[in-house]
Amino acid sequence: MRGIVWLRRDLRLNDQPALTAACEACSEVIPLFVFDEPLLQSHVFGSACVSFMLGCLEDVAASLARRGVTLQWRRGEPAEEIVRAARAWKADAVYWNRDYEPGAIERDRAVQQRLGRIGVVVRTFKDHVVFETEEIRSATGGPMQRYSAYRARWWTKWRAVKPIALPVPRLLTAKKAASLPLPPPLPSASDLGYEPVALPIEPGERSAQKRLRQFVAGPIHTYIMGRNLPAVDGSSILSPHFRFGTLSARAAVHAALASLTQGRRVSRPDVFTWIDELVWRDFFQQILAAFPHVVDRPFRQLPTPAPRAPGAERDRLYQAWCMGKTGFPIVDAGMRQLNQTGWMHNRVRMIVASFLIKDLRIDWQSGERYFMQRLIDADVAANNGNWQWCASTGTDSMPGHRVFNPLLQSRKFDPEGVYIRSHVPELATVQTDHIHAPHLMTHEEQVLVGCHIGVDYPSPIVDHRQAREEYLALVKQRGLR
Repeated sequence: MRGIVWLRRDLRLNDQPALTAACEACSEVIPLFVFDEPLLQSHVFGSACVSFMLGCLEDVAASLARRGVTLQWRRGEPAEEIVRAARAWKADAVYWNRDYEPGAIERDRAVQQRLGRIGVVVRTFKDHVVFETEEIRSATGGPMQRYSAYRARWWTKWRAVKPIALPVPRLLTAKKAASLPLPPPLPSASDLGYEPVALPIEPGERSAQKRLRQFVAGPIHTYIMGRNLPAVDGSSILSPHFRFGTLSARAAVHAALASLTQGRRVSRPDVFTWIDELVWRDFFQQILAAFPHVVDRPFRQLPTPAPRAPGAERDRLYQAWCMGKTGFPIVDAGMRQLNQTGWMHNRVRMIVASFLIKDLRIDWQSGERYFMQRLIDADVAANNGNWQWCASTGTDSMPGHRVFNPLLQSRKFDPEGVYIRSHVPELATVQTDHIHAPHLMTHEEQVLVGCHIGVDYPSPIVDHRQAREEYLALVKQRGLR
């Protein structure tokens, strides 16, 4: 029996359900990756995301090659390429791990129907999440819409099921390799129509496992505080690996829980706070699968303040935000980090999102799209869920009062201005007592540090206090409580 394993968001060998099942059932196994040409042409994702994906593919191809198995690849419309490959290679079955994005669900349904018409069996598996939508339901049997209740049921399910993490398939050897022509080398980012990017996070399964070991050996036990400090190594930085499946969420939860028994200084609250981030990830995935309208519209149709009308002023403010030239150092540092590296610290993501929506009154969808085009870890469910959280249109119960103060956030989470200086070099010599609000420096102080506000670094494009009052007045006017 010959089986194709369609690799997608699962670019690893450890804890790989589709690959494991294929190795157990088939005498010949063909790992296949399809470069989705329509998706590449759309440029929904940016160069950083595509470059990271290519690095993950190179890593998994090397891991397979060490076992005598070749990664095949094709480029085109996925449904056509999978069916064409199944015909050409006389496959009996195609295996894949499920995806929960609306477009992916539709695509996979079409592939399954077309394969069925030519007599090819399809086997699909849970992988991208710990628990799928159908596994965690409300008391009435519907999908859950509140995170707190979802979290409680998630942990109840975990304790009852105790999901296992699979090892690398022991049957994955040269004996399983199908006799096929060697594919050409994997394409480069330029070949795919994207700019090459120097990545701040190393791609691939080996890198993911290394980072996980480092994280659970140290930073996870100070995570509650460390995750909020953009200048320190306090977060896991594993989201790109979860995005492309170089690390499974199941394995990560097991590693985190195991760190509590290692005999060194440990912190249960910090460990469980980090695992909660993985629960949030499952939650957003099930929201996307159960309520696909969130891709285009708010989760809840609440009477939120209308965004700024299209026009020159809106465009000016939006471009200043995109380029990191708002005159608010913590906002500008975050946006420049994003533009230069494809990464942004999570606390800063919330700050810049709140600033765009609440201070500039620009629609959250514009910010969501911009992030998708820039982030290494661009993921529809997580990106959409977090932007809607910031916009108060999502699943939480904060209608419109959550407005981050960028100055207070900056002073609290980057008190010495280390993060700001690392990404806004024109402020490098500004003293700490002015780093968070450099526009308050006197002319003499500006001359002394060699940074002239309005020339070397922009003046604030809005007055935060005034913007906040105007936003809250609109909230009240719309009848929000």
